Amino acid sequence: MTAPLDVFAPGLFADQVVLVTGGGRGIGREVALAFARLGAHSVVTGRHQETLDETAQMVRALGVRCLPLAMSIRDLAQVDATVEQAVAQMGRIDFLINNAGGQFPSRPLDISDNGWRSVIDLNLNGTWNMTSRVGRHMVGNRFGAIVNIVHIYSYARGAPDFAHSGAARAGVVNLSKSLAFHWARHNVTVNCIAPGTIETEGVREEEFAASDKADYEQLATEQIPAGRLGRVDETAAMCVYLCSPAARYITGTDLVVDGANYLGNWVPIIDPE
Repeated sequence: MTAPLDVFAPGLFADQVVLVTGGGRGIGREVALAFARLGAHSVVTGRHQETLDETAQMVRALGVRCLPLAMSIRDLAQVDATVEQAVAQMGRIDFLINNAGGQFPSRPLDISDNGWRSVIDLNLNGTWNMTSRVGRHMVGNRFGAIVNIVHIYSYARGAPDFAHSGAARAGVVNLSKSLAFHWARHNVTVNCIAPGTIETEGVREEEFAASDKADYEQLATEQIPAGRLGRVDETAAMCVYLCSPAARYITGTDLVVDGANYLGNWVPIIDPE
């Protein structure tokens, strides 16, 4: 069977530059590798230099450049410094994949004020911090593509296990449409990808492990119409597509990548009281 990323032409992004937040592992790492296989240089950011260096080593092995920068998308000074360094060393930023984020499953009344603010600041404000800075650069260059990775919890069914993250991600979806309207005239696209449950270390360690059901992964998988969890390369392929020449007339939209999970039954990670 053809792998998702095999359908793209070699050299598709030759000598272009992608900045991937949350690039130390999981979806972010796979996105950086996907662009690298197609000729793009990359800047990968995240909180841990060690995992970023691992990603950079894998990317460089594919014959392209990679700049790993440890930073927090919540810290404006660090965001400014990162974007400045990325442009100085790589020459420009053609694509931005806002993958960094995080949350924890909880019943709503168990979320502390600090926990609420932290998740909103990371997922919504952090996305704005990166997008506003890199977007200004792209508008000036009159070219760019921004992909914001959210979740199916961003939409009308709510986010039963993640009231804080669902609210933040819904804000990102709305923000993306607002920016798309303004920046389309500058040849900059802004879109969202909403994955369902993707098989990553983070999902298993931070979400499945928090469930009050010992067999949560099996229960959740059985409720996904496709009968399986999503793969990181499937999400990465959609990032590649939305940055490709084929998608230059697509902006302000959402691409759901979930095996019809949104249309099926959801097994709560934590049972409601």
